[in-house]
Amino acid sequence: MSIQWFPGHMAKTRRLLLEQLKWVDVVLELADARIPVSSRNPMLNNLLGNKARLLLLNKADLADSNWTSKWLKHLKELSPVYAVSATTGVGVKQIVPELERMVLAKQAKQAEKGIRPQMIKVMIAGIPNIGKSSLINQLTGGAQAKVGNKPGVTRGNQWVRIHERVELLDTPGMLWPKFDDVEVGKKLAALGAVKDDVFDIEELSNWIIDWLNLHSPNSLSRYKIEESEVTLESLGRKRGCLIHGGRVDTLKAAQIFLRDLRMGQLGPITMDHLDK
Repeated sequence: MSIQWFPGHMAKTRRLLLEQLKWVDVVLELADARIPVSSRNPMLNNLLGNKARLLLLNKADLADSNWTSKWLKHLKELSPVYAVSATTGVGVKQIVPELERMVLAKQAKQAEKGIRPQMIKVMIAGIPNIGKSSLINQLTGGAQAKVGNKPGVTRGNQWVRIHERVELLDTPGMLWPKFDDVEVGKKLAALGAVKDDVFDIEELSNWIIDWLNLHSPNSLSRYKIEESEVTLESLGRKRGCLIHGGRVDTLKAAQIFLRDLRMGQLGPITMDHLDK
C-alpha cells in the first residue's frame, strides 16, 4: 500500500513558512516520539537552512521510554532536543529556558551595538496532528489555540505570547509531496498524520498488526486473544464486530484498532528503531 497526500493548502503552508522564517529567531520543530524520524518533514532541512532549531519529541507519554532515551541521545548530536507531552505537560517547562539559551549569543552581539533585548520570536512547525495547538495551550496556560484530533485543524498562522519575552508563530501542519520510504507513509497514517479517507484503513491495520506481532507482541496482549498471532479478523471477533452470518466486520475492527493505537490503549509503542 502506497500512501501519498499533499493537498493544495500544504503547498501554501510551505510558501508562508518560507516568507515568515526571516522574522523568527528559533524554529520549534515538533516530531512524534513514537516515530521520531518518520514524523520529521525532510523539506524543513532545506527551508530552515542555518536557522536555530529546537526539536521536541511530543507524545512521549505514548512512546516506549527506553527507545525515547536512545533517540534523545542520538538526536542531540545535531540540535537541542527534549521529550515532552503536550497532553500531560511533562517536559514543557524546559522549553522557554532552552529558547532563551539559544538566543544568548545573538542578544550579546545586539547589546554590543547598543540594541536593547528584543522579544524572542519563535516559529512552531511540524506535521499535521502532531500536537502544536495542545503544546501552545500548555505554554500559555489556557486554550489559546484551536485544538483538534484530526490532521489539518490549524489552517491559518497566528502569533501567541507564551512568555513575557517569547512570542510564538503557530503554523499549520505540513507533510511533504512524496514518501520515498513506503513504511514512513504507513507509520504517519497509523498515528493519525494523514487523513483516514485517503487510504485503505483495513490494509493499513493489517500491516500495523503484522508489525506489532513481529516487533512488539506485548502491545496486542490487551485483546486477550488465544490465537498465537493476532489478526484483524480475530481482533474483530473478540471485540464483537460481527455482521450477518457471524462474519467479522473488518472495517469496524480496523477503526477500533486504529483508535486504540492512537490513544495509547495498546501501551507505549515506538515504531522507529535505531540501527544496531
